[in-house]
Amino acid sequence: MNAKRKTIELALQGGGSHGALTWGVLDRLLEETDLHIEGVSGTSAGAMNAVVLTDGLEEGGREGARAALERFWRAVSDGAKNSPFQRDIWSRINGTWSLDSSPSYLFFDHLSRVFSPYELNPMNLNPLRDLVADLVDFDRVNRCTAIKLFVTATNVRSGRPKIFRQPDLTVDSLMASAALPFMFQAVEIEGEAYWDGGYLGNPALYPLVDECDARDLVLVQINPFYRKELPRSAREIINRLNEITFNTSLVKELRSIMLLRDLIQTEGLEHERYRDMRLHCIHGEDDLWPLEASSKLNAEWEYLCHLRDLGRQRTDAWLEQNKHALGEHSSFDPDWLLEDAVRPVQRNKGV
Repeated sequence: MNAKRKTIELALQGGGSHGALTWGVLDRLLEETDLHIEGVSGTSAGAMNAVVLTDGLEEGGREGARAALERFWRAVSDGAKNSPFQRDIWSRINGTWSLDSSPSYLFFDHLSRVFSPYELNPMNLNPLRDLVADLVDFDRVNRCTAIKLFVTATNVRSGRPKIFRQPDLTVDSLMASAALPFMFQAVEIEGEAYWDGGYLGNPALYPLVDECDARDLVLVQINPFYRKELPRSAREIINRLNEITFNTSLVKELRSIMLLRDLIQTEGLEHERYRDMRLHCIHGEDDLWPLEASSKLNAEWEYLCHLRDLGRQRTDAWLEQNKHALGEHSSFDPDWLLEDAVRPVQRNKGV
C-alpha cells in the first residue's frame, strides 16, 4: 500500500460559511486511504478547517479528523442560533440562503461602513474565539509532525503577510487569519497587529512549495475567479471587488509557479533545485455562483450540510477524473494566468 500512496499538499481558501464546502472536500479526501496529506496552508475559514483537520488526525486518525470537522461546524451553527444575522421569512419561503433581505444584516452592513469595530464592539467580543479555544487542542496541533500547517494573516502596519506555523500556532493565530477589518478589531500578537490573511494570501502557496516535499498541490477554491454576470448594484460591485481582492495574491502565486514550471521545461533547470509543482484544483464555482456574499454569514446547519454535500460531490467528480494525475502531471493548468506575462524565450519562439 505504501508504494501506491500519493502525497499531496492542500491549499484552503477562506470564505466564511462557504468554508463548509471545504469541509465536504476534506471529508471525502479522508476516505481515500492511499492519499497522504503532507502540508496544509489555510486562510480564515480555510485555516480553521486546516487546524481542526490536523487536531483530529493527531488525536484519532482519519475518522477522528472527520468527526472533528463535523463537530467544529456543528458548534459554529449552534453558536450562531442567537446571532442577529438570520434569513427573513421570505428568504426561507423562497429557499434562498442569502441574508440580503435580512433587516439585521442590512442594518449592520450600513453601520460597518460608518463605524469601526473599535466603536461598535469596544469590548472586542468574539464568540468564535471561545468556540475554537474549547474545541482545538493547540498543544496537540503543535506537536503534530505528520502535517505541516501554515496559517496566513496580514500585518496591519507593514502590509506584509505573516505565516504562523507549528510549534507556535495559537487560538490568536487563527483569529488573526480571520479578522476582517470591518467586523473585528485587529488581533495583536507579540506587539504586532494582524487582519484577515486573505488580503495577502488566500491562501499562501509559497510555504507549501518551499517547505514540503510533495509536488502535488491541490487548491480548494471557494472564492470564484470568474463571474458571468456584470455587477450593477452597489452591493454587487462591492462584493465582486472583494472577490477580486481576495484572489489577487493567489493569482500572483499561481502565476509564479507556472512561470517557474516553464523555466524548468524550456531551460532544462534541475528539478531537485527548482521544483516543478503539479497543480490541481477542486472548486465549487458553479455551485457558489448563485450565492450572494451575505450567505457567507449564514450558519444554519441545513445550509452548512448543503455546502458540505456539494463539496463531497465536487471531490467525487475530481477524484474520478483526476486522481490518476497525482504524481504524474497537473490536472489544473490555468494558462490564462500567463497571457500578459513575460515568457521564457524558447517558448515564445515555439521551441
